[in-house]
Amino acid sequence: MAGLAARLCQERAAAEGLGSCRKALSYLGQDYEALRQKCLQAGTLFKDEEFPACPSALGYQDLGPYSFKTQGIVWKRPTDLCDNPQFIVGGATRTDVCQGELGDCWLLAAIASLTLNPDVLHRVVPEAQSFQEDYAGIFHFQFWQYGEWVDVVVDDRLPTKNGELLFVHSEEGNEFWSALLEKAYAKLNGSYEALAGGSTIEGFEDFTGGISESYDLRRAPANLYQIVQKALRAGSLLGCSIDITCAAETEAITSLKLVKGHAYSVTGAEEVYYQGQPEKLVRLRNPWGEVEWTGAWSDNAREWNYIDPKQKQALDKQVDDGEFWMAFSDFQRQFTRLEICNLTPDTLTSNQVNKWDLTVFNGQWIRGSTAGGCQNYPATYWINPQFKIRLDEPDDDHEGSLNEPCCTILVGLMQKNRRRQKRMGEGLLSIGYSLYQIPQELENNKDIHLNRAFFTRNQPIARSETYINLREVSSRIKLPKGEYLIVPSTFEPYKNGEFCLRVFSEKKVKTQMIGDMVAAKPYEPHVDNKDIDDEFKTLFQKLSGEDCEVTATELQTILNRVLAKRKDIRSDGFNINTCREMISLLDTNGTGSLGLIEFKTLWMKIQMYLAIYRKVDRDYSGTIDSHEMRNALSEAGFVLNNQVQQSIAIRYACSKMTIDFDGFVACMIRLETLFKVFHLLDKEKSGVVQLSLAEVRLVRLTYYVAKLQ
Repeated sequence: MAGLAARLCQERAAAEGLGSCRKALSYLGQDYEALRQKCLQAGTLFKDEEFPACPSALGYQDLGPYSFKTQGIVWKRPTDLCDNPQFIVGGATRTDVCQGELGDCWLLAAIASLTLNPDVLHRVVPEAQSFQEDYAGIFHFQFWQYGEWVDVVVDDRLPTKNGELLFVHSEEGNEFWSALLEKAYAKLNGSYEALAGGSTIEGFEDFTGGISESYDLRRAPANLYQIVQKALRAGSLLGCSIDITCAAETEAITSLKLVKGHAYSVTGAEEVYYQGQPEKLVRLRNPWGEVEWTGAWSDNAREWNYIDPKQKQALDKQVDDGEFWMAFSDFQRQFTRLEICNLTPDTLTSNQVNKWDLTVFNGQWIRGSTAGGCQNYPATYWINPQFKIRLDEPDDDHEGSLNEPCCTILVGLMQKNRRRQKRMGEGLLSIGYSLYQIPQELENNKDIHLNRAFFTRNQPIARSETYINLREVSSRIKLPKGEYLIVPSTFEPYKNGEFCLRVFSEKKVKTQMIGDMVAAKPYEPHVDNKDIDDEFKTLFQKLSGEDCEVTATELQTILNRVLAKRKDIRSDGFNINTCREMISLLDTNGTGSLGLIEFKTLWMKIQMYLAIYRKVDRDYSGTIDSHEMRNALSEAGFVLNNQVQQSIAIRYACSKMTIDFDGFVACMIRLETLFKVFHLLDKEKSGVVQLSLAEVRLVRLTYYVAKLQ
């Protein structure tokens, strides 16, 4: 019920526009304007209790309270550091982003690229913030987080050492927007240390809500330069790096002054005529603000003397600012990887740009219920979450027959909140996805979770390149029209995690999360007195005593004696609460006990549950694995969504993720009871029940009284 209520709240908020780029959610419930006005009225400067200026905000290990790196750190406001602090001086530029003592060059490369697109920049860094007008020591920034925009407030106390900012800073000594932006992002991820190490793609996506593509420059497409130019014109964010082969190469500087294992921004692409021949150039920026390429087309290189003087004047800025030009051919030889962040429809403000259509799914991998691992684990792979898409319209620029691949989609699988979990020793999971074409005979199955047999018979027609421990894996796929299933997974089964699956498409697609239906048609034996043979009647009279009624205590004794004789199933025995629920389910006359017909009905149900249990127990272990529970529930007539499946695994599976027979029966009885109550309350048979608070309390009271009978 709590999960359903949360989903209804999310749907209502989305309908009101909350979480969109125009109406960001207040992170941790902190409303910027309300907090600012409160400080102004009180004549005080804001102190952020949610991210206090103390050692926990710095980190937990390398920047932990007892680390030598954090000794001597003092938190100071910009007003304590200089006479005339400014939020932004002369507009935000790439030179405002210089790296400090934190290994977050990936983030700074993304921030530097952000300055090239004012529309995107002003969404992340809202305007009308200053240290002069209505200054209250509070600032705010907006970030995209897994399908929603959030507004993050921070106070302006910044970590310093010897009177200098410890982390990111501007070349202008009195400019602080970039330092405050870094602090807000650190708050979003739990600490400054959580930002150490990463991919520029991550920063790109959190600043834009876009989806990224990665190109191996050793295997780049022939039209890559055109892709780069088109991406820059469209306001996309671009980054690049040189792979390292061992830890010792991290931030090693080559003979031509390029830094290995370090994130650069791609900030320009221009063609010039050099000695009468066209030459493709790219402009890069090192977020350090220094250490520049010294090869061809670098600052002061001789090549600049052989091009048009006007172009030279426009392009050749001979300043050691970390930004430089190089030939595109050298770029492909020297660098290893290029990353491009494609912007979402709500990020692109121009109507002249071809905008993607976007669908977002959120889901979870839960150990024992939906964490099935990759195809190497066929016994569990099929329990992973499943998502259906239907492609009906070809791309506008498609040429050829409609039977050929003609629909372009970008699929991105992103794992959530892993930076925040670094503090607990949790790293990134290795993730990936596969895409299957759904046969025509299964296309009309609206909500059937495809089973193990389907994946045994069918191979994926597309997949992510490899399972890898990145926050997001993505790829561009061309497909014929039709219906497809996307299965996201971790590499190994039983790994808990949350994820966001995004599908960007050139045309509108129909989408559906598989396994979101809840329905029940359990086994209901019809018994009357003439159907009961004399032997069963005699046995019942012997077990029930003189009153011919079986109480919960007597039922517990009967069932546990039967279980004790069976060697093919494992059980700890039925507890008294389960027996009370059995009686509550079948007690038609309200006596709190079972008569002959009621007991016979229960006995037939238990026999049916036993047959299902043994059928699903494929290895004859006497127990069933929690991932086999989905099949058992289906055999018993229940169709449940992933949230309920997850709750069942948590409630009934042991630490080894197995469920014994008494737990299985208890689960079946509980489900039957819940559906019975629901159908009684659903007087209109609409599939929706609306209850007043008094009715909710009455339902709860009735349920607990039944358990105590």
